[in-house]
Amino acid sequence: MRNLESCATLKRIGITLGDCAGIGPEIVDLALKSARLPDWADYIVVGKYPDCSLGKPTLETARAAAAALEEAVTLARRGEIDAIVTGPVHKARMYEAGFKFAGQTEFFAERCGVRNFAMLLTGGKITVALVTTHIPLNEVSGALKQDEIVRVGQLLVDFLHCRSNPATAGPRIAVAALNPHAGESGKIGSEEIEIIAPAVAELSQSLLTSHQSPSVFTGPLSPDTVFHRAAEGEFDAVLCMYHDQGLIPLKLHAFHSGVNVTLGLPLPRTSPDHGTAFAIAGKGIARPDSMIAAINLAVELAKRREPSPK
Repeated sequence: MRNLESCATLKRIGITLGDCAGIGPEIVDLALKSARLPDWADYIVVGKYPDCSLGKPTLETARAAAAALEEAVTLARRGEIDAIVTGPVHKARMYEAGFKFAGQTEFFAERCGVRNFAMLLTGGKITVALVTTHIPLNEVSGALKQDEIVRVGQLLVDFLHCRSNPATAGPRIAVAALNPHAGESGKIGSEEIEIIAPAVAELSQSLLTSHQSPSVFTGPLSPDTVFHRAAEGEFDAVLCMYHDQGLIPLKLHAFHSGVNVTLGLPLPRTSPDHGTAFAIAGKGIARPDSMIAAINLAVELAKRREPSPK
């Protein structure tokens, strides 16, 4: 690792370890030693962490994880880092320690003063964005709103455009239905007709006037086939209605390389798409692949945010 002052042109990536009783410190160390990260970025471990017993989270380790998040935000506000990669935390302990947010996604949105944000996950050939996230499954239908689907869809378009070649056609986005078989024309659910289809139409119409290559939205499509179609290359991303609708296929497809991205923030924030894995902490079997992917994506997104040369 280089110091912050070593080279002003390098992208500076702040990395938190998460709960230090888990595999966070291990996978960060392995990632930084892997020779699989760009050498045109600085990697700065953020936070102070207590001595702890691996696999045994405490209030102290949770408080240290929360303090590292606060420090990362402060460094970002000062312009001392260009992107943030966060290690996995133990939410139950975080809540006990006074953490007031549903997750790290919500924490960064609040601290950055952002209301228009969303959760995206990407790995392998599948990218998913979530319209609803950490709510009970029996509340999803009531929480689905046309304007929310449109809002998250637009954030997804911005992300895909950020990663694409400007000369290529616009991203192809599948919109997943909520009900089996996309509701069977209303026979097993009306959300597709009343909420999702109008949102798809609104997205398609609004993006026709965009200065970017217009995206193609298709849906609502039956969830039991849409992810296979995405993995086969028919779609660049899937807009999902609820948390597990997107995460189950993503983790099945790319368990060791999935990355969580917070859309809508003023700087890139990524994290590995797995938990603290206390049961294997310190046993030398934790794989750093997802952390490596998260760091690489953070560097890519930070680089793409550079202003175009005049």
